[in-house]
Amino acid sequence: MLTLRKICTGAAIAGLVALGATAGTAWANHIRIEVGGGTTVTMPAPANPDTLRAEKIRAQQVRATTIYANKIEADDVQGAIHQTSGVKIRDAEGKIMAPEVTASVIYADEIHANSVTADQIYAREIHRK
Repeated sequence: MLTLRKICTGAAIAGLVALGATAGTAWANHIRIEVGGGTTVTMPAPANPDTLRAEKIRAQQVRATTIYANKIEADDVQGAIHQTSGVKIRDAEGKIMAPEVTASVIYADEIHANSVTADQIYAREIHRK
């Protein structure tokens, strides 16, 4: 006959195994964003903002019509690139870390991504990995 201690121990081990099985990792080239499992919260995706301002963006993909940045570090940069002496960002919203960042216009001090795509890219420095 099973004792209460054996039942609780078995349930705890089964819970840890299930938690480990649901944890996942999204990765590509040099940017890696880890996603912990366990609890899943489903929210509707917000509409793409017209203008996004951030100090730092770390993502697998960054897409926009126009990007203004002081530093871009990416494996793949696509778009018409214009070198600038520097970009001043007003009302920056801190750091953004997501698998994909999309907006019409992006102002950022630094962008670290696997892929950066825009029609026009104005940047002081671009480093390709």
